[in-house]
Amino acid sequence: MRILWLKTELLHPLDKGGRIRSYHMLRELIRHHEVTYLTLDDGSAAPDAAERATEYCQVLARIPFRTTPKHSPRLYGDLLLNVWSRLPYAVAKYASAAMQQRVVALAQPEQHDILVCDFLFPSQNVPPGLPIPTVLFQHNVEAAIWRRHADVASHPLRRAYFAEQWRRMCRFERQECHRFDHVIAVSDQDRDAIRGAYGVEAVSAVATGVDVTFFAPGGAPRDPREVTFVGSLEWMPNEDAVEYFSTAILPRIRAVLPEVTFTVVGRHPTARLQALAAAVPALNLVGGVPDVRPYMERAGVFVVPMRIGGGTRLKIYEALAMEAPVVTTRVGAEGLPVLAGKHLLMADDPAGFAAAVVRLLTAPTDAERLARQGGAYVRERFGWSSVAAEFAAICEQVIARHEGAPLSAASR
Repeated sequence: MRILWLKTELLHPLDKGGRIRSYHMLRELIRHHEVTYLTLDDGSAAPDAAERATEYCQVLARIPFRTTPKHSPRLYGDLLLNVWSRLPYAVAKYASAAMQQRVVALAQPEQHDILVCDFLFPSQNVPPGLPIPTVLFQHNVEAAIWRRHADVASHPLRRAYFAEQWRRMCRFERQECHRFDHVIAVSDQDRDAIRGAYGVEAVSAVATGVDVTFFAPGGAPRDPREVTFVGSLEWMPNEDAVEYFSTAILPRIRAVLPEVTFTVVGRHPTARLQALAAAVPALNLVGGVPDVRPYMERAGVFVVPMRIGGGTRLKIYEALAMEAPVVTTRVGAEGLPVLAGKHLLMADDPAGFAAAVVRLLTAPTDAERLARQGGAYVRERFGWSSVAAEFAAICEQVIARHEGAPLSAASR
């Protein structure tokens, strides 16, 4: 296949779940297919990001683009202007006439067989009337994330803002899922949600994978006094998870095990989290690191206390592949075919979550058994080569169905 792949960013550094998933999928796809990677480029990627794009595509096409920095004065002006838009702000900020023009030029049968739009956000730059089939690769059900933001927001203004963004995202996501010839979700749960909520029949699920060679147990001892979380800290669901664990769960753990600390690893910790770390001595806010594996390997327990989210959490598969004992909420493990009590422990309320962490920290034999079972399960079933092969097979089916049709579904 000749694939035209749309994205809003270059993939390096590989420090966010979406980038990691796209990178490994593409790295496997280019073994057997030709990929042109068309992306917006706001200059925020790693200095060698364009050079390293050869790891996941044969052709790189970049569209210069300006984004508004988070927590800047201009951002608040953009949010105010967005009040009069029908689009959610998370989508509207990626509109690009230049990308639309490049899509029209490249999405031609003599150049490419199929267009894959990676994430919902660049989909607005896919114009109608393309002569090749189109696939929307949905890493999350985006509306579900905004609904959960509204559900957990304590301040009335934040709750009202998130509720409005959720309503807009519902409208936009429904429209876009119907515009494309096929939608690929990252879990059976997301596939069923897209089908049920939006009435989309042309939707499939492809499981999340993990690099089981990179994420593998190294044999170093685990620290029974250290609980660890890993995730991009500029993403609001991760910010909420750290705040929730630090304020509602960690004090319960330390009431039983006073030496326990909470290590948080991730890029771009927000000012809110930095203030929280200053107020909670047991919270060790590490920030971004070149390699998260030493922190995962040292953790007595790896925690995923998510209350907001969609799609699947790569961090759970990575931790399991390293044979770390894992405690998560149901939202944290959402969409992953893991079993509570066999591969990890699961709890949703603060008391139950704290009790699960204490149990694993104080019963190393049970923790090791759980971790080994989880590791074996992930290594056996979720390597990236098989996941990418399934993704490619769906794309080939979409191309076969499209043969003889004058226009793609994106024209409707």
